[in-house]
Amino acid sequence: MSQVLADLKYAKSHEWARLLSNGVIEIGITDHAQHALGEVVFVEVPMVGREIVAAEACAVIESTKAASDVYSPIGGKVVAVNDPLGAAPELINQDCYLQGWLFRVQPISDAEFDSLLNAQDYIEFLASQGG
Repeated sequence: MSQVLADLKYAKSHEWARLLSNGVIEIGITDHAQHALGEVVFVEVPMVGREIVAAEACAVIESTKAASDVYSPIGGKVVAVNDPLGAAPELINQDCYLQGWLFRVQPISDAEFDSLLNAQDYIEFLASQGG
């Protein structure tokens, strides 16, 4: 079974979101998603300063199996990206919830973050999908 952390919020498109102490939201892909992708070999993240909307495809992860879009679970302005992923995309497979984060967003509103799935709801969603 995939690891689901209790302190994160989740999107049905298999991204996670973490509220940082400064109000910024850190975003990455879930353990379920990284397992489904397999060995990650390339990551393209959005540019700092880009304005994104919730559910927008804004990053790409390529694995030995396929390329997959990453959808932002919230809207806002990209304020940071995880630069080490450029040289070490395998960090996503090794530690998708800490070292493998993708980008950080200054949210437009708290409502989008609050509307994401909590850990239990995400676990139930995975079970309903056969995952």
